[in-house]
Amino acid sequence: MLTAKSLFQEIVDDDASFQLFCSIAASGEAQGGWENGRIAALVAPGMRDLAPKIARHGADEDKHGRIFNALLKKRGLAPVPVPPDTDYTMLLERRGIGLAHTTLRRDEPLTERDIVVYLAHSRITEERAASQMDMLVTYFGDHPELGKAIRMICHDEGNHLAYCHEELLRLNDEGHGRLIQHTLRACALAEIAIYRDVSLAVMGHMGRILKWPRAKAGTLAAGIHAMYAYERVAGWHRMVDLRMPERRNALGGPPVPVTAV
Repeated sequence: MLTAKSLFQEIVDDDASFQLFCSIAASGEAQGGWENGRIAALVAPGMRDLAPKIARHGADEDKHGRIFNALLKKRGLAPVPVPPDTDYTMLLERRGIGLAHTTLRRDEPLTERDIVVYLAHSRITEERAASQMDMLVTYFGDHPELGKAIRMICHDEGNHLAYCHEELLRLNDEGHGRLIQHTLRACALAEIAIYRDVSLAVMGHMGRILKWPRAKAGTLAAGIHAMYAYERVAGWHRMVDLRMPERRNALGGPPVPVTAV
């Protein structure tokens, strides 16, 4: 039976598909680390209190990139180039979601509006990341090769999502509510379309590596389209909801270092 667990197990068991999976993940995390590092350096003068948390967010994502590269190294594998159609972070930027890299490369302070946009964008992408890691922990949290790494990343993603909720609620109370809701909705609707496209691309590449029969590839594509249809009609609402998290001040401390994976 074709399930998320059996599908991921198939990808993990084959060196070439595992190599591509970890390379895509490591690249995306490293990109997120750079973005957060630049935002922390350029944060709006009136919001400097957020800089340590933004820097912690970036440090965590850099750590995740190193974890995925360490998993490759343990198998004697090297990272491979990431196909452009699987580059989630760059595709989001091209759709105008989040802060443009041209802005982040300039040594000019960001505005308060920029920081609100950054947090709203992060709230959407961290919702996706946290739900994906929760699923992986459910299926592979005890896996001898991947379990420790997955649990560590899952904990961090939960912290990132909690941080976004808490800070956006604070900014909402400070009068940024209209911008927050507008940005969350725009980001969510764009993200679900990009996630669909990236999912189709990743499954296409995996299918070619693993030589999936046409029927299996078609079933997976249909499932991805069905998930997009659900999210387009109703599922996106969960991505724009704000609620005070159980984990308060989730990024208030120093980054947790990588331990052996």
